Amino acid sequence: MLTAIGLLPLALLGAWSLHAAGEYKEREQERWMLDLARALSSAVDAELDSAVATLTSLGNAAPLQNGDLPGFYAAANALVRKQPDWLGVILTDGNGNTLLRTMDDYGAAPPPLADPRSMRQLLSSQQPVAGQIARGRGGRPAFPVRVLIAGDQGKLYTLTAVIQPDRMLRLIQRQQVPSDAVIAIRDGARAVVARSRDQQGRVGEQPSSSLVQLMRATGAEGFGSAVTSEGQTVATAYTTRSRYGWALVVGRPLEGLRAAAFERMGVYGAGIVLSLLACFLLASLLSKRLLTTIKALQHNTAALGSGAPLTVAPSGITEIDLIGQALEQAEQQRNAQERERTQLLDSLNRALASHQAALADAREAGRAKDEFLAVLGHELRNPLSPIVTSLDLLDMRDEATSRKERAVMRRQVNHLRRLVDDLLDLSRITSGKLQLDLHPLNLADVVRHAVAAAPGQQISLSAPAATWVMGDDSRLTQVLNNLLSNAARFGSSATRVTLGSDDAHARLEVSDNGIGMSEELIARVFEPFHQAPQSLARRSGGLGLGLAIVHKIVDLHGGEVRAHSAGAGMGSRFEVLLPLTAPPATASASAGTAEDAGLQLLLVDDNIDAALSGAALLQLLGHEVRIAHSGAEALEAVRQQMPQVAILDIGLPDMSGYELATAIRQQAGGDKVRLVALTGYGQKEDVARAYEAQFNLHLTKPASVADLQRATAPLS
Repeated sequence: MLTAIGLLPLALLGAWSLHAAGEYKEREQERWMLDLARALSSAVDAELDSAVATLTSLGNAAPLQNGDLPGFYAAANALVRKQPDWLGVILTDGNGNTLLRTMDDYGAAPPPLADPRSMRQLLSSQQPVAGQIARGRGGRPAFPVRVLIAGDQGKLYTLTAVIQPDRMLRLIQRQQVPSDAVIAIRDGARAVVARSRDQQGRVGEQPSSSLVQLMRATGAEGFGSAVTSEGQTVATAYTTRSRYGWALVVGRPLEGLRAAAFERMGVYGAGIVLSLLACFLLASLLSKRLLTTIKALQHNTAALGSGAPLTVAPSGITEIDLIGQALEQAEQQRNAQERERTQLLDSLNRALASHQAALADAREAGRAKDEFLAVLGHELRNPLSPIVTSLDLLDMRDEATSRKERAVMRRQVNHLRRLVDDLLDLSRITSGKLQLDLHPLNLADVVRHAVAAAPGQQISLSAPAATWVMGDDSRLTQVLNNLLSNAARFGSSATRVTLGSDDAHARLEVSDNGIGMSEELIARVFEPFHQAPQSLARRSGGLGLGLAIVHKIVDLHGGEVRAHSAGAGMGSRFEVLLPLTAPPATASASAGTAEDAGLQLLLVDDNIDAALSGAALLQLLGHEVRIAHSGAEALEAVRQQMPQVAILDIGLPDMSGYELATAIRQQAGGDKVRLVALTGYGQKEDVARAYEAQFNLHLTKPASVADLQRATAPLS
């Protein structure tokens, strides 16, 4: 093997040299054939140019220019007699209609025009055209050469020379090429015009499928293998770069080109094989001395892979001894790595078990947190509901002596309700449960309504009539309310709200003259629970959730919110960017919006204070109200008299509000009664469950006067 390795580079170099020489010869042959095809193509163009020039001279002669067709007929006949390869001349008008043919008597009715495609090509391009080879009525093959001539008074004519292919055949015969070469001149349709072999039998013949595939594969000109019409495989060079669209094809048999190369490579290969066999014979005699030691190494290597102990025997060969020592070291390393791997697997298993336990604890904690927040919202909203309702009652009575106290209570209750809503909204956002009801929305209306509803704030507003975005009106109202509330809490006495737009975005800005922000605070102002430093009195209040909720809601709308401030005491500016959308089609106005008054209502709530205050407020709104504190009382009241609207709490002592709604629907026999859910559970799944239970409306405690008016409004 060592001897063979020594000989192998020389053998490869010799083979490469022979191969390179053969490739060079093949490239030279390819270059020669392509050059021959190009030269013949130029000669064909020259012959066709000569015919075009002759026709042009004939067309510019006096008879045709003067409109003397008989005189032109005589001149054309004289020209044909001087051109031995021309069968005749044809004159047509500018539309391709035949006027005369020198092959017929003057005035004789002309036969149909041969090769009309080339005539159409001439009339469209107005450039000389060489047509396709065809056989005439006498069986003689010929091809047309056509030119466009301007005659007397700008009148257009076409002149056609009908030429025999012998003229092109003589071009091929003048070439000094090997006898086995095949040369063909083909017209624009690739039919044979002239061929170095069997001209009479092959004229007009279409190309073989292999030649067509070669031309498609290599483009305007190229080289490759094709099969002749006689079935012989030849190396083929061709060009189609003639100005007239004709093709020149040159072919030589592949056997003659490759035979010499195969013979040289065969002799060389036989010598290399014999040399290698001799080397292998000598090497095999020497290798027997090494077999025993190598087999021992083989057994030890297998033992190393399987984990069995090694038995390394000494050897008289230094290299073999070194291999044995390396195997012993590998065994030691393997044993050490096995111990480390076992320890690592044990550690990983313990870590995985700890991770899975921590993940289960985290899931349980998340589930417990969601349940806690739902119960927290319910338990906080339940006592808030009678308080808000009582305040609404006091506001409707408007006793002058309690206005100041009512204003204080209203501000504190609203603050408490906002804290509860912020906590629950943040929980929905962080868990990915906050859903938006997106639709085309006039943001200018939302801004105007929110500013008008902001109590006790000095706010200046600048907004256009309409700025349309794709948004959720309640959530965008919440964004603006949070920004206005933030400005009021941090010392603003003059808040400015500006709404504008550019080409792609609506831009809402809320500026104040409050305490301002530092750069450090601006960087973290949208983080949950992060607030500016405050005194122990916490005069600004809040949990630090309002701006975090603003950021999340704007982000869900595909927008962006930014905070700016020149520093402490310099005020703050918040900028909200939302993508613009096209305004919706104008909807027809609804007929009437007047609310029905004096409805028969049933209010069901186990919280006595909430039930009594809610009933009093509904009675002030002009309705007749009955109260029930359990599901059984409610069903009994329904059996006595079916109400028009039933406002049901969900958490009743004897049955859920969902079960009560189903029982009322069955007793009412359909949709005769309007069901409204009024509950402290206000998460998205609670709203969805209420509508699945056939409630017409879901309200979250505490309900405002506007909520109760909506509950008693006619169904849309």
